Amino acid sequence: MSAHMLFLAMLVILSSSMQSLAVEYTVTNNAGNTTGGARFSSEIGIPYSHRTLIASTSFTWKVFHQNAPGDRKSVKKVSLFIEKNMEGISYESNDEIHMSATYLGGFSGNVKREFTGVLYHEMVHVWQWNGDGQAPRGLIEGIADFVRLRSGYVPGHWVGPGQGDRWDQGFDITARFLDYCNGLKNGFVAELNKKMRTGYSDNYFVDLLDKSVDQLWKDYKAKYAT
Repeated sequence: MSAHMLFLAMLVILSSSMQSLAVEYTVTNNAGNTTGGARFSSEIGIPYSHRTLIASTSFTWKVFHQNAPGDRKSVKKVSLFIEKNMEGISYESNDEIHMSATYLGGFSGNVKREFTGVLYHEMVHVWQWNGDGQAPRGLIEGIADFVRLRSGYVPGHWVGPGQGDRWDQGFDITARFLDYCNGLKNGFVAELNKKMRTGYSDNYFVDLLDKSVDQLWKDYKAKYAT
């Protein structure tokens, strides 16, 4: 790489970092000295969590091709809370991410890696468009897991390509399908997300890939049939 190209690449990275730092990020451990709270403090920590909030924001913008502020939601602050008494794993609401200390405390394996993957998933919910509330919930969750898939923080329990009963089943199943669609047209998920800024229709798949989503699902299943 020439010195000029290297300089330009560094400017792009610096610009992305400065833009993500314009968002305020906070991390609060509400789980105290519980097993999960203590494990969060010793194996993950607030400084790492803060850096991951910034990194996952930049990565999500990159996947969504949201290079300019006008392409994104107007979010001033994102807060992460490690919760003491919470069922499930995590959820996002009103730019707040809540994660279960019980889940972290009982996780068998590399909890820091799992924490990072979950945080990438939830950060997508902060920034993605949801079709003004009209998009299938399974698609919303699938897009979040698609970004997690692209980040590389994939847990071992995820299904493999070609599995699932419906394209909008959600999470890893829909993420794998979206990855297939993105392989047909690079940037497909970014364009789909952009279309979902003001509404939703299954016809978006036809607009972008010239096939109905049902036909795409059939093609996807056929590709991985054994």
